[in-house]
This record gives sequence, C-alpha cells and structure tokens, in this order.
Amino acid sequence: MRETARNGRRWGLASSGRRLQRERRLARTAAVAASVALCVATTGCVAPAPDRSALPSSPPGTAAPPPSTLTATPTPTGPPPVLQPTGSVEVIAQGLESPWSILRLPGGGTLVSERDTANVVEVLGDGSLRVAATVAGVVPGGEGGLLGLAFRPTDGDDPDFVYAYFTAASDNRIVRMPLTGAPGSLGLGAPEDVLTGIPKAGNHDGGRLAFGPDGFLYATAGDAGNRDVAQDPNSLSGKILRMTADGQPAPGNPFGNLTWSYGHRNPQGIAWDANGDLWAAEFGQNTWDELNRITRGANYGWPVVEGQAGDARFVDPVQQWSTSEASPSGLAIVGDTLFLAALRGERLWSIAPATSGAALSATPWFTGELGRLRDVTAGPDGELWFIGNNTDGRGSPSPGDDKLFRVRLAPA
Repeated sequence: MRETARNGRRWGLASSGRRLQRERRLARTAAVAASVALCVATTGCVAPAPDRSALPSSPPGTAAPPPSTLTATPTPTGPPPVLQPTGSVEVIAQGLESPWSILRLPGGGTLVSERDTANVVEVLGDGSLRVAATVAGVVPGGEGGLLGLAFRPTDGDDPDFVYAYFTAASDNRIVRMPLTGAPGSLGLGAPEDVLTGIPKAGNHDGGRLAFGPDGFLYATAGDAGNRDVAQDPNSLSGKILRMTADGQPAPGNPFGNLTWSYGHRNPQGIAWDANGDLWAAEFGQNTWDELNRITRGANYGWPVVEGQAGDARFVDPVQQWSTSEASPSGLAIVGDTLFLAALRGERLWSIAPATSGAALSATPWFTGELGRLRDVTAGPDGELWFIGNNTDGRGSPSPGDDKLFRVRLAPA
C-alpha cells in the first residue's frame, strides 16, 4: 500500500471596512508570506517541552529566503535562472518523528510539524530541537494528523499568525495561532478555527497550506476516499481551496464558494512561480502521479481520468511519473526550477524551466540515498532544505531519522 492507497485505490465574503483594509495590506506583504508559505495545527497548545535531539553537521541559517522568486510579475530581464543541487547533502537536524511541513519564518527561526505527535518543533541554530507547541485536538491516523503549516504576517496591533491544517476527530480543519517569542524560544498561542468540515479519512487528506502572491490562503484537500465528490465544485473534497485569512471564500473564486480548482485525488505540494502561476503535486492511483499547473475553475479529471488523458473536458498534468518513481509530496520553486519531494520514489525531483515556455525537463536527485522525502523549501544563502519521512510507518528508518537536510543550489 503506497502513500495514498494504490489498490482500490465551508461563506460569502463577510467584510467590514477594517477587514478589507487588512486584506489589502496582506496583498502588499504577500510575497513575504508566500516565500515561507507551506501548508497546519489545531485547538490548544501546551508549554514548550525540553530539547529533544541534536547533532547537526553544521549550524543552519535562520533568516527566511527573500521573496523575489515568488513575485507575481516577471522581472524585466527575463526568467529566473534554472538551478540544480550541487555538492554534498548535509544534515541540519535529526531525531524528528513523522515530520510533515517545514516552515521558515521571515524573522528567523524554523518550525516543523510532526504528523503523529501533534508537535510543532523548533529547529534551533545549533541543530537541536525543542517543542514549541503541542496542538490539542489532533487525531493522527493513517495519513492524517498534524499536517501543513503556513505563516501570515499582520500589521497594527495584531500578532503574526501560524496557520495549521490537521485531522481532528470528525474532520480536517485549518486553525491559526499567534506566534510568540523569539527564535530559540518560539511558541504558539491559543488556536482559532479558520475553516472546519473538510472531510477526513485514513488517506487522501491533502493538508498543504500556503499564502499566494494574491494574499489569499490556499489549501489542498484530498477526496478522503470518496472519489466522485472530487467532481462536485460544492464539496470541499478533492479540491484546491482559496480563502481569506479568516476562512471565507476569496473574492473572484469561480463558483462563489471556497473551490479554486477541482477534480483532484490527493493534491499535496503547492508553489508559485515568478509569473505568479500556481503549481501543485498530486498523488495518482495505480498508474500516474502528477504535476499540474493550476488555473481558476479548472477540472483536473479525477476520478474520470488519471494522468495525461488528452480529454478536452479536463486539464492534463504537465508532468507525470509512474507511481514507483514519485508519490509526490512537498513542492518548492526556487529560481525557475520546481523541486518536488518524493515519498515512495525516495528522491528529489527538479523540473524546469517553470516560466520560459520551453519544454519541461525532470531530473531525479539522491535516488534511494535518503529514503522517503516529505517536504522541500527554499533555504538561506542559496540552499535548498528538505526533510525525510522514514518514521511514518511506511519507511525504513536509519539511525537519527527523520532528518532535515540542506544542499547548495547552483545554475544548471
């Protein structure tokens, strides 16, 4: 059984003048949010726990990457450079348990969600780990638990918020929690529901969160094992959702609800390129895993088709892989290159170029060397950070697993 089981395999925009002003301010700061976005938590936190583990290969950087690679307009000098890993992979931290999402904060500091423990773990400058918060109400099971994290800076008297997507007793939901403390002593305050009622199941729970260049929150929702609802724009299942920071349908959504695109089986990683276009990685069923370019109101075919079907009713993926090569999870865009973390495929894929219009070329990296890879994000100083996922019950853990890795990037 693979990550998504191969065999058989919430409205209206309620906006006072104050809210509209806040959304406009948010749009102005969206590039910062998008650069550290990537997709979650719940209903209560407890005090930080003691340090858990250490032993990095060398101290990690803490400042978040500049937002220039996620701007909504192309640069006048042409597309960004195509990049690729270079040199050896280094370990930033180890001893993580079923890690799911890497969240690098613009003010410094790195948080990682752990699916099965409901912990949000802070990675310290020396590579050691401390529990920043434990999210109450998380009910792990199968592919569900504490999943994606995202960051939203606020202005005025409001705090910065960390958003989290998690599986509760009866649903999947999105909450937000005020970020407290400074790097080295980060914490999360009491959670506030943003969106509840996303269907849950033992698999196909989606779970990725990210703020887009437009300032709105995007979330991936799987079909939760109910295939046909993926084709219903009024259902929350099998969708990419787009909402305000308060969980209301974003202005301009195609169906007047939360749905941005539909016909998805289990969409995972999401990221925006230098032109402001949205991309998403998606688990297929028996044959094809997918990389899709996402457009407003588009239907991506599930469960009628899988992979590139050439059916005019649906949008074909721009790239597909056999299920043994991928099980695609986290997705990041750095420069003009998409980096995709593969679980069953036990590799990091680079796909480029994102914006020039040339034919896409996909290259595997570190195949079989690091085990299952769950998430990937831009690091500081020209680095790429990514995280293993060998302790989730489906991998074969090595000593110190799971680990947070980094590698340098250089022009291809």
